Amino acid sequence: MLGFGADLLWADMNRLLAFLFHQGVLDEQFLQLQQLQDEASPNFVSEVVNIYFHESEKLLTNLRGLLMEREYKKMGIHLNQFMGSSSSIGAKRVTNVCVAFRAATDQSNRAGCLRALEMLEHEYCYLKNKLHELFQIEQQRALVAGVRYPV
Repeated sequence: MLGFGADLLWADMNRLLAFLFHQGVLDEQFLQLQQLQDEASPNFVSEVVNIYFHESEKLLTNLRGLLMEREYKKMGIHLNQFMGSSSSIGAKRVTNVCVAFRAATDQSNRAGCLRALEMLEHEYCYLKNKLHELFQIEQQRALVAGVRYPV
């Protein structure tokens, strides 16, 4: 038994994950990523996701600039990168917005691209906030589980 506090944190973590899956924010790829985490690499998922966030910030900045310059072909290349990395961590809604954004770039639809960029930024920020929340709960659970009380 982990202890009452760790059990509650475990339940909080599972509730948040279930919510994110139910809302379509995450998909089964995120679970596969979690399966790669073990005692040898206890922070594997958070490290991979933090790399994703760092690279995604650059891609969003580039997309904003390319949209202002109406460089639709280059935007498509960046969106392919964003789609691939989002898909690899299980960020389902972000991936779906990238697909719609890519369709707008293929049509050189500036208004559609502006709407898609706004939606992409919204979904990305939501994902980032929720995954940070999840990782904070996970850290708290690990700390509580590591506390040993004398018998």
